[in-house]
Amino acid sequence: MLPVLLHIFIFSYIPMYGVVIAFQDYYPGKPFLAFDGSVHWVGFKHFVDFFNGPYFARLMRNTFILSFYFFAFGFWVPILFALLMNELKNGVFKKFVQTASYLPHFISNVVVAGMLLSFINMDGVVNAIIELFGGTPISFTTEPGYFPAIYTITSIWKSFGWSSILYLSAMSAIDPSLYEAAKMDGANRFKQMLHVTLPSIRPTIFILLIFAVGSLLSTNSEFILLIYNPALYETADVIGTYLYRDGLLGGNFSFGTAVGLLIAVINFTLLYIANTLSRKYADYALW
Repeated sequence: MLPVLLHIFIFSYIPMYGVVIAFQDYYPGKPFLAFDGSVHWVGFKHFVDFFNGPYFARLMRNTFILSFYFFAFGFWVPILFALLMNELKNGVFKKFVQTASYLPHFISNVVVAGMLLSFINMDGVVNAIIELFGGTPISFTTEPGYFPAIYTITSIWKSFGWSSILYLSAMSAIDPSLYEAAKMDGANRFKQMLHVTLPSIRPTIFILLIFAVGSLLSTNSEFILLIYNPALYETADVIGTYLYRDGLLGGNFSFGTAVGLLIAVINFTLLYIANTLSRKYADYALW
């Protein structure tokens, strides 16, 4: 474990001292910490500016909605897929389906974004199908109302196969004698899945559920940056994309760090609450 621990310490913990610039007016070239008066401390100014900013409500709304949609519709898909895969008895076909479901995880966000935009353009496959059934082509790339569904469906397609690996691993550890006992009691395959498989993978489900709640204000900003445009800001502009534009491209490093720190604190708070509730009511927890 030493190489992994060193990697985490060097790249995840040592850089954390940089969060101090969230409380400064920092400019590139200035020190993070100094005692000669060159560091201009501003306290919680950047946090207040974000709360009072004109985009605060839109950013929080869009971030929460996109994350909630992915959580509500995407969390159970890997579980259902793993349950169905566990019922397959044809080994060759099972391996083929598993491999095919894993592949989207390894496709670059850039490639997926290019594929998606080509599909939903006015002359793309989706509009061709709509026209085939007598409908009118839709400008998906300029209509904000369609973005949440497009983002959610694409994100689920890209991640569900890879996310099912943990559930399949948990299922492989189930004692076969439990299924034999269920058969002797007259349980069919559906009831075996309901009363043996699901209870056996319950700890894994709860642990991943806690992690999912802890990332409720996190979206795949990289992917959104590749597929959105100013016409979609109403529903597509999230905290991550705003920080990229204003914090990185705009050079407002202190402001961007402050907002990122705020979201990290909120996510940790949600994680702590979810972990506490899970430990209290389900007896499963991270700590």
